[in-house]
Amino acid sequence: MSDQFCKVGTVTPITSGTNAIDILEYRYRNFMEKAMDATYMNTKLGEFFNRKAEELRHILDSLS
Repeated sequence: MSDQFCKVGTVTPITSGTNAIDILEYRYRNFMEKAMDATYMNTKLGEFFNRKAEELRHILDSLS
């Protein structure tokens, strides 16, 4: 009987694959919309979404 390797819990980086830029742009827009909506409700939550959007923008800039 041969060894089998389970892939449960493995992580694939989002920056790999053919749709990476499209997925990152979608997530960037989503975080920006959430940041705008959360700015009026809770400033900490808005800051969190802005920070996440900035991180995604940095990744997108490095891929382009």
